[in-house]
Amino acid sequence: MLLKGKHIVLGVSGSIAAYKIASLASMLAKKQADVTVIMTPNAANFINPITFESLTGNKCLVDTFDRNFQFNVEHVALAKLADVFLVAPASADVIAKAACGIADDMLTTTLLACQCPKIFAPAMNTRMYENPIVQDNIKKLKDYSMEVIDPASGYLACGDVGAGKMPEPEILFEAIVHALTPRDMEGKKLLVTAGPTQEKLDPVRYISNHSSGRMGYAIARQAMMRGADVTLVSGKTDLQPPMGVRFVSVVSAADMAQAVKESAPEQDIIIKAAAVADYCPAAVAQEKMKKKDGELSIALERTEDILAWLGANRRDGQFLCGFSMETEHLLENSRAKLEKKKIDMIVANNLRQEGAGFGTDTNVVTILTREDTIELPLMSKEEVADRLLDCILGKKERLR
Repeated sequence: MLLKGKHIVLGVSGSIAAYKIASLASMLAKKQADVTVIMTPNAANFINPITFESLTGNKCLVDTFDRNFQFNVEHVALAKLADVFLVAPASADVIAKAACGIADDMLTTTLLACQCPKIFAPAMNTRMYENPIVQDNIKKLKDYSMEVIDPASGYLACGDVGAGKMPEPEILFEAIVHALTPRDMEGKKLLVTAGPTQEKLDPVRYISNHSSGRMGYAIARQAMMRGADVTLVSGKTDLQPPMGVRFVSVVSAADMAQAVKESAPEQDIIIKAAAVADYCPAAVAQEKMKKKDGELSIALERTEDILAWLGANRRDGQFLCGFSMETEHLLENSRAKLEKKKIDMIVANNLRQEGAGFGTDTNVVTILTREDTIELPLMSKEEVADRLLDCILGKKERLR
């Protein structure tokens, strides 16, 4: 409920991309944020202010001297309330005004009076975006500690192809959440593994498991939001890597072991949430294995135990956390793994428990250390990730 009651100001300037902000305003309102939209007069030519008023329940501001607004000296009153100010789409014109401190409409006047985090999402023709003047203005915004989200590349409304597309509303939403999240992991380096591994049988078949990767991706996202420098090593999933993380894609258990070993020495925290295959085929057929009458046996051999390797090769001060998925004797088996692997913490969940396990948006886990057993109720995987990070940081009072 990070967004509940937060005052978010959305500044919309003149661009065809303005229509996308309606989706963003709706997303924020559904999370119980208090959203106010300010439009430039040119933006009102692309989307009607009534759209935003219907979605947010607040008056959409366009006129600096609107006498019907509930505050006196509107731009100052709204600026004092704002927790985050996002300008999207940010045209070349509004970027130039913000960079030079020009305040000649409601949007730029309010922006100049704000002391909250400010985020810009440029949207314009590729040639305009790449113009050295625009790039200098963007650099000025960054020099003044304002965040600038890189535009996407693709087919533009003008028919050109290149950089200049405004990012999708989901990315803008993430940027707002990031700006509001306390940075209690600033300066920490964290490695997360996620997803399944695939162990090749022949050119068309492999052995794998049902892991979706959602738990590991949620941990990576929440740690990044809290300021950590995050590396995500992931097997094949259908998920988009969270923004702002260093992403390493792997396939097999051997690939994952190599990637982890390369990154491990510099990490402060390592969380092994991946479902790594315990066994792989002893021999991989070079051609597709043909179907035959009778039974087929496949010889398997052990894969390397990555968590055990980490426990045996950790550097001083490094924190290691593993995951344990069981179908019986959950706590006993998980505590045995905690001791055997020489790690600091293990997160145990039972595959048979409703709301837990693979392919769900929720989880039910028990966090085990040598001193504590902390049972968490059913919650979203993002909430589980935050509670886990709290525990690693020693914030046990926030776990109950």
